[in-house]
Amino acid sequence: MQPIKALVSLLALAFAPLAFSQATPQFEVASIKPSAENQNYTVNIGIHIDGQQFSCSYYSITDYVRMAYNAKQYQIVAPDWMASQRFDIKARIPAGVGSGREQLQEMVKALLIERFHLKVHKDSKEFPVYALEIAKGGSKLKETPVEKGAEAAPAAATNISASGSAQGVNLDYGNGSYFSFKDDKIEAGKLDMKRFAEIMSRFTDKPVIDMTGLPGNYDFELKISEEDHRAMQIRAAISAGVQLPPQAMKLLEFSSGDSVASALQALGLKLESRKAPLETIVIDSADKIPTDN
Repeated sequence: MQPIKALVSLLALAFAPLAFSQATPQFEVASIKPSAENQNYTVNIGIHIDGQQFSCSYYSITDYVRMAYNAKQYQIVAPDWMASQRFDIKARIPAGVGSGREQLQEMVKALLIERFHLKVHKDSKEFPVYALEIAKGGSKLKETPVEKGAEAAPAAATNISASGSAQGVNLDYGNGSYFSFKDDKIEAGKLDMKRFAEIMSRFTDKPVIDMTGLPGNYDFELKISEEDHRAMQIRAAISAGVQLPPQAMKLLEFSSGDSVASALQALGLKLESRKAPLETIVIDSADKIPTDN
Protein backbone atom coordinates (compact mmCIF):
# COMPACT_ATOMS: atom_id res chain seq x y z
CA MET A 1 0.00 0.00 0.00
CA GLN A 2 1.51 3.33 -1.03
CA PRO A 3 2.12 5.67 1.95
CA ILE A 4 0.19 8.74 0.72
CA LYS A 5 -2.86 6.74 -0.36
CA ALA A 6 -2.67 4.75 2.84
CA LEU A 7 -3.07 8.04 4.72
CA VAL A 8 -6.80 8.04 4.09
CA SER A 9 -7.50 4.42 3.27
CA LEU A 10 -6.20 3.15 6.62
CA LEU A 11 -7.81 5.89 8.71
CA ALA A 12 -10.68 3.59 9.60
CA LEU A 13 -8.30 1.27 11.46
CA ALA A 14 -7.56 4.08 13.85
CA PHE A 15 -11.10 3.83 15.10
CA ALA A 16 -12.31 0.26 14.77
CA PRO A 17 -13.58 -0.25 18.29
CA LEU A 18 -14.52 -2.96 20.70
CA ALA A 19 -17.97 -2.04 21.93
CA PHE A 20 -19.05 -4.94 23.44
CA SER A 21 -17.26 -14.45 34.38
CA GLN A 22 -16.97 -17.74 34.39
CA ALA A 23 -14.06 -20.14 33.67
CA THR A 24 -11.90 -18.71 30.89
CA PRO A 25 -13.85 -19.35 27.66
CA GLN A 26 -12.21 -20.21 24.34
CA PHE A 27 -13.44 -20.23 20.76
CA GLU A 28 -14.58 -23.68 19.60
CA VAL A 29 -12.78 -23.29 16.29
CA ALA A 30 -10.91 -20.34 14.83
CA SER A 31 -9.29 -19.44 11.52
CA ILE A 32 -6.57 -16.75 11.29
CA LYS A 33 -5.44 -15.57 7.87
CA PRO A 34 -3.37 -12.61 6.63
CA SER A 35 -5.66 -9.82 5.45
CA ALA A 36 -5.95 -9.36 1.70
CA GLU A 37 -4.39 -6.23 0.26
CA ASN A 38 -6.96 -3.90 -1.28
CA GLN A 39 -5.66 -2.43 -4.52
CA ASN A 40 -8.35 0.26 -4.54
CA TYR A 41 -6.90 1.74 -1.34
CA THR A 42 -10.09 1.40 0.63
CA VAL A 43 -10.62 -0.75 3.69
CA ASN A 44 -13.57 -2.17 5.59
CA ILE A 45 -12.65 -2.94 9.13
CA GLY A 46 -14.63 -4.15 12.06
CA ILE A 47 -16.12 -6.74 14.35
CA HIS A 48 -19.20 -8.77 13.50
CA ILE A 49 -21.04 -11.06 15.89
CA ASP A 50 -24.03 -13.01 14.65
CA GLY A 51 -25.26 -15.67 17.03
CA GLN A 52 -22.27 -17.92 17.66
CA GLN A 53 -20.24 -16.58 14.72
CA PHE A 54 -17.47 -14.06 15.41
CA SER A 55 -15.41 -12.35 12.73
CA CYS A 56 -12.93 -9.51 12.74
CA SER A 57 -11.15 -8.11 9.70
CA TYR A 58 -7.97 -6.16 8.98
CA TYR A 59 -6.65 -5.95 12.55
CA SER A 60 -2.97 -5.99 13.50
CA ILE A 61 -1.61 -7.86 16.49
CA THR A 62 -1.58 -4.62 18.48
CA ASP A 63 -5.25 -4.09 17.58
CA TYR A 64 -6.16 -7.58 18.78
CA VAL A 65 -4.19 -7.02 21.99
CA ARG A 66 -6.04 -3.73 22.44
CA MET A 67 -9.30 -5.64 22.04
CA ALA A 68 -8.29 -8.47 24.38
CA TYR A 69 -7.10 -6.18 27.17
CA ASN A 70 -9.71 -3.42 26.64
CA ALA A 71 -6.91 -0.89 26.12
CA LYS A 72 -6.46 2.20 23.99
CA GLN A 73 -3.96 2.24 21.13
CA TYR A 74 -1.57 4.56 22.95
CA GLN A 75 -1.45 2.12 25.88
CA ILE A 76 0.06 -0.64 23.73
CA VAL A 77 3.88 -0.80 23.73
CA ALA A 78 5.11 -3.05 20.93
CA PRO A 79 7.58 -3.33 18.03
CA ASP A 80 6.50 -1.49 14.86
CA TRP A 81 5.87 -4.66 12.83
CA MET A 82 3.04 -5.67 15.16
CA ALA A 83 1.04 -2.65 13.99
CA SER A 84 1.65 -3.19 10.28
CA GLN A 85 0.93 -6.90 9.66
CA ARG A 86 -2.84 -7.47 9.58
CA PHE A 87 -4.98 -10.56 10.06
CA ASP A 88 -8.61 -11.68 9.69
CA ILE A 89 -10.15 -13.93 12.31
CA LYS A 90 -13.26 -16.07 11.91
CA ALA A 91 -14.31 -18.11 14.93
CA ARG A 92 -17.19 -19.89 16.57
CA ILE A 93 -18.35 -19.00 20.08
CA PRO A 94 -19.11 -22.16 22.12
CA ALA A 95 -22.75 -22.90 22.91
CA GLY A 96 -23.71 -21.60 26.31
CA VAL A 97 -21.00 -18.91 26.33
CA GLY A 98 -22.25 -15.35 26.00
CA SER A 99 -20.90 -12.78 23.57
CA GLY A 100 -20.55 -10.03 26.17
CA ARG A 101 -17.50 -7.82 26.48
CA GLU A 102 -15.63 -9.85 29.10
CA GLN A 103 -16.21 -13.22 27.42
CA LEU A 104 -15.04 -11.97 24.02
CA GLN A 105 -11.96 -10.36 25.52
CA GLU A 106 -10.98 -13.61 27.22
CA MET A 107 -11.56 -15.68 24.07
CA VAL A 108 -9.48 -13.34 21.90
CA LYS A 109 -6.75 -13.29 24.56
CA ALA A 110 -6.65 -17.10 24.70
CA LEU A 111 -6.49 -17.27 20.90
CA LEU A 112 -3.54 -14.85 20.74
CA ILE A 113 -1.66 -16.85 23.35
CA GLU A 114 -2.34 -20.15 21.56
CA ARG A 115 -1.71 -19.14 17.95
CA PHE A 116 0.79 -16.25 18.25
CA HIS A 117 2.40 -17.38 21.54
CA LEU A 118 1.72 -13.88 22.84
CA LYS A 119 3.50 -12.75 26.01
CA VAL A 120 2.71 -9.41 27.67
CA HIS A 121 3.09 -7.61 30.97
CA LYS A 122 1.43 -4.53 32.42
CA ASP A 123 3.21 -1.35 33.40
CA SER A 124 2.36 2.26 34.23
CA LYS A 125 3.55 5.37 32.47
CA GLU A 126 2.83 9.07 32.84
CA PHE A 127 1.45 10.50 29.61
CA PRO A 128 0.85 14.04 28.43
CA VAL A 129 -2.90 14.07 27.78
CA TYR A 130 -5.74 16.35 26.79
CA ALA A 131 -8.59 16.55 29.27
CA LEU A 132 -11.93 17.00 27.51
CA GLU A 133 -13.74 19.40 29.82
CA ILE A 134 -16.77 21.68 29.91
CA ALA A 135 -15.78 25.20 28.90
CA LYS A 136 -16.64 28.39 30.75
CA GLY A 137 -20.31 29.11 30.24
CA GLY A 138 -21.33 25.46 30.38
CA SER A 139 -22.11 22.73 27.87
CA LYS A 140 -24.23 23.64 24.86
CA LEU A 141 -24.78 20.01 23.89
CA LYS A 142 -28.32 18.68 23.83
CA GLU A 143 -29.00 15.05 24.58
CA THR A 144 -30.29 12.86 21.78
CA PRO A 145 -33.99 12.20 22.42
CA VAL A 146 -34.64 8.61 23.46
CA GLU A 147 -36.94 7.02 20.90
CA LYS A 148 -39.87 4.94 22.04
CA GLY A 149 -38.82 1.29 22.25
CA ALA A 150 -35.11 2.15 21.96
CA GLU A 151 -34.35 0.38 25.23
CA ALA A 152 -35.81 -2.92 24.08
CA ALA A 153 -33.69 -6.08 24.13
CA PRO A 154 -30.79 -5.97 21.65
CA ALA A 155 -31.00 -7.82 18.36
CA ALA A 156 -29.29 -11.20 18.03
CA ALA A 157 -26.73 -9.79 15.58
CA THR A 158 -24.21 -7.18 16.71
CA ASN A 159 -22.28 -5.17 14.13
CA ILE A 160 -19.51 -2.74 14.96
CA SER A 161 -17.77 -1.48 11.86
CA ALA A 162 -15.50 1.19 10.45
CA SER A 163 -14.79 2.06 6.84
CA GLY A 164 -12.41 4.51 5.25
CA SER A 165 -11.50 5.83 1.82
CA ALA A 166 -10.33 9.02 0.16
CA GLN A 167 -13.79 10.42 0.97
CA GLY A 168 -13.31 10.07 4.72
CA VAL A 169 -14.05 7.82 7.68
CA ASN A 170 -17.38 6.45 8.86
CA LEU A 171 -17.88 4.56 12.12
CA ASP A 172 -21.10 2.67 12.81
CA TYR A 173 -21.64 1.67 16.43
CA GLY A 174 -25.12 0.29 15.86
CA ASN A 175 -28.52 1.43 17.15
CA GLY A 176 -28.14 4.76 15.36
CA SER A 177 -24.84 5.72 17.01
CA TYR A 178 -22.22 6.91 14.51
CA PHE A 179 -19.19 9.12 13.87
CA SER A 180 -18.28 10.62 10.49
CA PHE A 181 -15.09 12.49 9.55
CA LYS A 182 -15.09 14.01 6.05
CA ASP A 183 -15.57 17.22 4.07
CA ASP A 184 -13.69 19.25 6.72
CA LYS A 185 -16.16 18.42 9.46
CA ILE A 186 -17.01 15.89 12.14
CA GLU A 187 -20.57 14.67 12.52
CA ALA A 188 -21.78 12.49 15.38
CA GLY A 189 -25.08 10.94 16.34
CA LYS A 190 -26.09 9.32 19.63
CA LEU A 191 -22.47 9.55 20.78
CA ASP A 192 -21.41 9.73 24.44
CA MET A 193 -18.47 11.84 25.58
CA LYS A 194 -16.32 8.90 26.69
CA ARG A 195 -16.46 7.40 23.19
CA PHE A 196 -15.95 10.82 21.60
CA ALA A 197 -12.80 11.33 23.68
CA GLU A 198 -11.52 7.88 22.65
CA ILE A 199 -12.08 8.70 18.98
CA MET A 200 -10.45 12.13 19.25
CA SER A 201 -7.35 10.47 20.75
CA ARG A 202 -6.63 9.13 17.25
CA PHE A 203 -6.78 12.60 15.73
CA THR A 204 -4.59 14.43 18.21
CA ASP A 205 -0.97 14.36 19.29
CA LYS A 206 -1.94 13.22 22.83
CA PRO A 207 -4.53 10.89 24.35
CA VAL A 208 -7.87 12.55 25.15
CA ILE A 209 -9.49 11.74 28.51
CA ASP A 210 -13.18 12.48 29.11
CA MET A 211 -13.56 14.71 32.16
CA THR A 212 -16.85 16.37 31.21
CA GLY A 213 -19.03 14.33 33.53
CA LEU A 214 -21.75 14.43 30.86
CA PRO A 215 -23.76 11.19 31.05
CA GLY A 216 -25.90 11.25 27.91
CA ASN A 217 -25.68 10.62 24.16
CA TYR A 218 -25.49 13.59 21.83
CA ASP A 219 -25.86 14.69 18.20
CA PHE A 220 -23.36 17.36 17.15
CA GLU A 221 -21.17 18.74 14.38
CA LEU A 222 -17.71 20.33 14.36
CA LYS A 223 -16.58 22.31 11.32
CA ILE A 224 -12.81 22.56 10.97
CA SER A 225 -10.32 24.10 8.56
CA GLU A 226 -8.83 22.22 5.63
CA GLU A 227 -5.37 22.44 7.23
CA ASP A 228 -6.55 21.06 10.56
CA HIS A 229 -8.58 18.36 8.80
CA ARG A 230 -5.50 17.21 6.90
CA ALA A 231 -3.37 17.22 10.06
CA MET A 232 -5.96 15.08 11.85
CA GLN A 233 -5.88 12.61 8.95
CA ILE A 234 -2.11 12.39 9.23
CA ARG A 235 -2.17 11.81 13.00
CA ALA A 236 -4.85 9.15 12.63
CA ALA A 237 -2.79 7.37 9.97
CA ILE A 238 0.28 7.45 12.23
CA SER A 239 -1.82 6.01 15.06
CA ALA A 240 -2.90 3.21 12.71
CA GLY A 241 0.74 2.29 12.07
CA VAL A 242 1.07 3.85 8.60
CA GLN A 243 4.62 4.89 7.71
CA LEU A 244 4.37 8.31 6.05
CA PRO A 245 7.00 10.07 3.92
CA PRO A 246 8.63 13.33 5.13
CA GLN A 247 6.52 15.46 2.76
CA ALA A 248 3.34 14.21 4.42
CA MET A 249 4.70 14.86 7.91
CA LYS A 250 5.65 18.39 6.90
CA LEU A 251 1.97 19.18 6.31
CA LEU A 252 1.51 19.13 10.09
CA GLU A 253 3.33 22.46 10.20
CA PHE A 254 0.41 24.18 8.48
CA SER A 255 -2.08 23.19 11.18
CA SER A 256 -2.69 25.42 14.20
CA GLY A 257 -5.55 23.47 15.70
CA ASP A 258 -7.45 26.73 16.20
CA SER A 259 -10.48 25.60 14.20
CA VAL A 260 -10.82 22.47 16.36
CA ALA A 261 -10.66 24.56 19.54
CA SER A 262 -13.26 26.98 18.15
CA ALA A 263 -15.58 24.16 17.07
CA LEU A 264 -15.38 22.57 20.53
CA GLN A 265 -15.93 25.95 22.19
CA ALA A 266 -19.14 26.35 20.19
CA LEU A 267 -20.34 23.13 21.86
CA GLY A 268 -19.26 24.37 25.29
CA LEU A 269 -16.24 22.05 25.41
CA LYS A 270 -12.47 22.47 25.54
CA LEU A 271 -9.24 20.47 25.56
CA GLU A 272 -6.77 21.19 28.39
CA SER A 273 -3.21 19.85 28.44
CA ARG A 274 -2.32 17.79 31.52
CA LYS A 275 -0.22 14.84 32.64
CA ALA A 276 -1.76 11.64 33.94
CA PRO A 277 -0.46 8.14 34.84
CA LEU A 278 -2.00 5.51 32.56
CA GLU A 279 -1.63 1.74 32.44
CA THR A 280 0.30 0.26 29.50
CA ILE A 281 0.28 -3.21 27.98
CA VAL A 282 3.83 -4.14 26.96
CA ILE A 283 4.04 -6.89 24.33
CA ASP A 284 7.16 -8.87 25.19
CA SER A 285 6.95 -11.26 22.25
CA ALA A 286 4.64 -12.67 19.59
CA ASP A 287 5.13 -14.84 16.50
CA LYS A 288 4.91 -13.11 13.13
CA ILE A 289 3.07 -16.10 11.68
CA PRO A 290 0.31 -17.81 13.69
CA THR A 291 0.29 -21.57 14.10
CA ASP A 292 -1.87 -23.58 11.69
CA ASN A 293 -5.63 -23.23 11.82
